[in-house]
Amino acid sequence: MSNVCSICGGSGLRVVQEDGRQFARDCVCRIERRAQRMLSQAHIPRRYEHCILENYDVDLPYSHRTQVAARLTAKRFIEGYPLETSGRGLLLTGSIGVGKTHLAVAILQALVAERGATGLFYDYRDLLKQVQNSYNSQVRETELEILKPVFDAEVLVLDELGASKPTDWVWDTVAHILNTRYNDRRTTIITTNYANAGPLGMETGARASMREETLGDRIGERMRSRLQEMCVVVEMQGEDFRQKVKRASFV
Repeated sequence: MSNVCSICGGSGLRVVQEDGRQFARDCVCRIERRAQRMLSQAHIPRRYEHCILENYDVDLPYSHRTQVAARLTAKRFIEGYPLETSGRGLLLTGSIGVGKTHLAVAILQALVAERGATGLFYDYRDLLKQVQNSYNSQVRETELEILKPVFDAEVLVLDELGASKPTDWVWDTVAHILNTRYNDRRTTIITTNYANAGPLGMETGARASMREETLGDRIGERMRSRLQEMCVVVEMQGEDFRQKVKRASFV
């Protein structure tokens, strides 16, 4: 048998008095159940279910000041949602292992649990594969049916933007997603391993040949520019946490 709430006796409501009158309010147990239900529908991978702001550790010997600043930005974002954020999201950039996905999931979980938001997590590559698979005549789900929850999510975490090989189809799909959410003023939290800079084509000569690919290369400069309106850019630096602490071992 499940434990019965000691506050409401299992009714999900509690009686409060205000100005001499009695009112029924949602009990904390009902609020927590709703939050758990919404989190279970957010498609957060099991690997990241533990990620909350409180366990994003910035006190390690190799922590970088940008990681400290990113955690503070995430905290302020949660506290200001939705009035102060006004539909804007976050673009978390940086090399692998600096905690971008951890912070993105932590924000999503906090907005669901503390602000009553609905949210959705999607790996960029998995989303594109699902859309491509919908073109198979044997698959019942259409492209629109796959993308509608992505369009409609109050808060969307789009992880590893730019990870798929850029093609005209990829650029069109990214543009469709970002433009729809931009026009509807929906909050989008994005992580990417690529620097927030223009494409290689904007540079020439030796300098261009030596430079690594950028976000502009991977999603197109038009969409990268759109992101500057949609999201506050948070640049993160530091050493790869997975290499330092979470290297696989049987010990």
